[in-house]
Amino acid sequence: MNPLTQYYRCPERFSRIIAHHDPSDTIKGYFRFGEEICFGKCRGGYPSRSSSAVLHDALAQVKVDRGVLDLPFDLTEVIDGLRQERYMGLAGSNGSDLASPVNRLYYLLRPFLPVAVRKHLQRMRLSDWKKLAFPTWPVDRTVDAILEKLLLLSLRAEALDRIPFIWFWPEGAPSCAIITHDVETTIGRDFCETLMDIDDTYGVKAAFQIVPEQRYEVTSSYLESITRRDFEVGVQDLNHDGRLYMNKEQFRTRAAMINEYGRRWGARGFRAAILYRRQEWFDALDFDYEMSVPNVAHLDPQRGGCCTVMPYFVGKILEIPVTATQDYSLFHILKQHSIQLWEQQIELIMKKNGLISFIIHPDYIISRPEQETYEALLSHLSYLRQEKGLWITTPREVNRWWRQRAQMSLVETGNGWRIEGAGNERALIAYASEQDGHLKFTLEAGREVR
Repeated sequence: MNPLTQYYRCPERFSRIIAHHDPSDTIKGYFRFGEEICFGKCRGGYPSRSSSAVLHDALAQVKVDRGVLDLPFDLTEVIDGLRQERYMGLAGSNGSDLASPVNRLYYLLRPFLPVAVRKHLQRMRLSDWKKLAFPTWPVDRTVDAILEKLLLLSLRAEALDRIPFIWFWPEGAPSCAIITHDVETTIGRDFCETLMDIDDTYGVKAAFQIVPEQRYEVTSSYLESITRRDFEVGVQDLNHDGRLYMNKEQFRTRAAMINEYGRRWGARGFRAAILYRRQEWFDALDFDYEMSVPNVAHLDPQRGGCCTVMPYFVGKILEIPVTATQDYSLFHILKQHSIQLWEQQIELIMKKNGLISFIIHPDYIISRPEQETYEALLSHLSYLRQEKGLWITTPREVNRWWRQRAQMSLVETGNGWRIEGAGNERALIAYASEQDGHLKFTLEAGREVR
């Protein structure tokens, strides 16, 4: 099954794709597919080592042969290269910087540095964020745009009026939103009860990511105080020391301990501290879903980004990416107490019917100005739920739905289509058609996507 069929859950006969490579072409790099930047090999072009260079456009090389799209690149290689941040290896930033002497020294000294000093050092380290051309700030939708363009080409290839697929979210919701709370300190842990009260005021259930060791005491009564109110508990790192991914042997040792905490707590979701990650190591994690990959990581210590606003599978694990700027970055790096940036990101994500994912730390919203900013965000999300049908849920439910959808299939009947598979009672058939050179989505029974 190719990435186009996986993404849209459409019958394979509507997305027939082949790719040919010159065996002598072993160079991976950046090239374009129309306006979108790709990473991988490309037949008939010379990929660049820099995303900001003048890039070869592979779109002109696409051929159509009896309804089949003949691409000059391997679609799976390109999509995985973006989602799994393989393009960062070309720049020497595939994760090896996590073990650099500077990084090691910082985390050795971090416990002794006042917060004001840490913030100053972080701003210095991230001061070049506006100069980063790729991924695209403030939301990168490259993967989604590439697949959208290919679905449009598939429509044209067979002169179809429309292509059926399984809609992205249950009950026809236009997009999905989740709130996650990373608990970093004792003060943050003790504020969780108040934070749940705030969330409940707006009818929002969130997930709390708990550090198992060293940071603070984690009692069964504390975990129960979260779960008995229908909030979710997840595991955050092991001890939040910034060293989880420094070398593979240490990672696997710690992963075994992290997995044990997950089993003990009944937690099925994991996030690494500081959003450090090496997606090629995720196979050691015994969780259903992982939440450490930013959409665009300009304001994070580990740069990169998955370039999509949708969940995706990395082996057996579902990656639920962080698609909005963290509260810490908003307050202390950008020095903003407005939700204007968040509103902009929400709008861009909803245009692609994607997942809106926030990290809000209880440690950083204790003061009234930060609380008011967070409550303004909750108010805006509540408005979108009421007026647009936005689905606000927890990571656990996103994982359940996305796994169910991945197993569903469209079956042709005498007068149309039906969806088969567990959870199909919540799924809707949608149709993709062309309007003014762009894709238009319509839900079954003629319902427009809100």
